[in-house]
Amino acid sequence: MQLFYNPSLDDSHSRFTFDEEESRHIIKVLRKKIGDLLHITNGKGDLFEAQILMTHLKKCEVEIVDKTKKHRKRYALHMAVAPTKSNDRFEWFLEKATEIGVSEITPIICERSERKIVKLERIQKVVQSAMKQSLQLYLPKVNDAIPFTEFISTERKGFFYIAHCEGSEKMDLMRRVLPDRDLTILIGPEGDFSHEEINLAISKGFLPVSLGENRLRTETAALVACTIVAVVNNE
Repeated sequence: MQLFYNPSLDDSHSRFTFDEEESRHIIKVLRKKIGDLLHITNGKGDLFEAQILMTHLKKCEVEIVDKTKKHRKRYALHMAVAPTKSNDRFEWFLEKATEIGVSEITPIICERSERKIVKLERIQKVVQSAMKQSLQLYLPKVNDAIPFTEFISTERKGFFYIAHCEGSEKMDLMRRVLPDRDLTILIGPEGDFSHEEINLAISKGFLPVSLGENRLRTETAALVACTIVAVVNNE
């Protein structure tokens, strides 16, 4: 199944027109014709089945013929991750985390962060593409980059964890995570969180956790955390 994305779709729409980029892809690349069916999501759990009415290269028009709804998961995972120096590595994490089923992503700027600027529009496109490729109906929320101290001071629900590399007492994340619970996980930059940041997070209620004995790159650590949460929740 080929999945398309249109965030404005809802029950009030019976017909709509794809933009020029999507129209050209549908007609020139996929070679769809009048009468063919397409599958579209609005990223809010709805799956629309639409029939092609017009195959213009700049405006492919379709009519909605069916709709189904998928309920949200019983848990929500919010990953707060320091952007990597290599943009490609951070985008790789975004793509794979979306495929696994992350709910929300916030880039956090830490004391040792080597990259402090993140282009929100670019990472949103990466996440949208990964959602379509993995046939998911919920688009993860992607937030603007925010300073670490500001992020941990924001009120949120669920359980909170900070994964770091210091030798202080920590419990394996696998043993901390409970199924069907909302949770937030902090992953630091290449040089890890500073000692002060770790203590500040703990003072705000974040529990220190380990992701194993091996020292992991930022994007690998973040993906391991996503995978552990998915496994605990039988995803």
